[in-house]
Amino acid sequence: MQILSERRLDGDLLERSLLVGDVPGILWMPPLDPSGSAPLILLGHPGGLDAQHPRLIARARRSAQDGFASAALELPGSGSRPRLSALEEARAELRTALGAREPVADATVDRLVLPLVDAAVPECRAALDALSALPGLGGPVGYSGGIISLGVRLALADPRIAAAVLFAGSWIPRVILEEARAMRIPIHMLLQWDDVDNPRQAALDLFDAFGSPEKSLAANLGGHTGVPAYAGDEAARFLARHLGVASSRAA
Repeated sequence: MQILSERRLDGDLLERSLLVGDVPGILWMPPLDPSGSAPLILLGHPGGLDAQHPRLIARARRSAQDGFASAALELPGSGSRPRLSALEEARAELRTALGAREPVADATVDRLVLPLVDAAVPECRAALDALSALPGLGGPVGYSGGIISLGVRLALADPRIAAAVLFAGSWIPRVILEEARAMRIPIHMLLQWDDVDNPRQAALDLFDAFGSPEKSLAANLGGHTGVPAYAGDEAARFLARHLGVASSRAA
């Protein structure tokens, strides 16, 4: 892992730009006592670190208030990374079907999501290996965000992930629904009820499929980008509770 640059943000949050192999990423570290350590939250997002940067910083600031470090990786085929032709073709098929108000074929959903998940999960695990060796990071790992299928597959593949906040709002292959039955960690799902481009019923079916003894669903009115601030606070309290960090806002 290479650390390319670092800077201090307001509130003494340290932001480091890095490479894990050839995958760009960002790490945000909260202020720590010299002998302290912070659990890590891996922030999921739809791709394009530069475009997502303002939102990711806001999420990292909120996590830092509860004593967490945060990290985000660029997705395969996004940002400055080489495009994946199969994903581009599947996206075109999806846009055509949605524009014509036709059902989206399962095969299209599979080609849209599964190659991305197959490529991203090993990269995320390699990043966790590298980040865990840094001073100041320690304890359990959380996952927070979307793409939801990536969060499901990663949580099943990596035992370091102790709890996950999963953002509905992306297409879900049927195989992910089946894999979700093996989930056992605590799950908190955020669902925007009026997200017209992503099927609500698929998200509800996924929530129902989770085998986790503890799972919660927070559904709010509004479109894809209309998640209310209080829903983010509720998700932060969920992670603080399960990753063992106490704070005045997590109580």
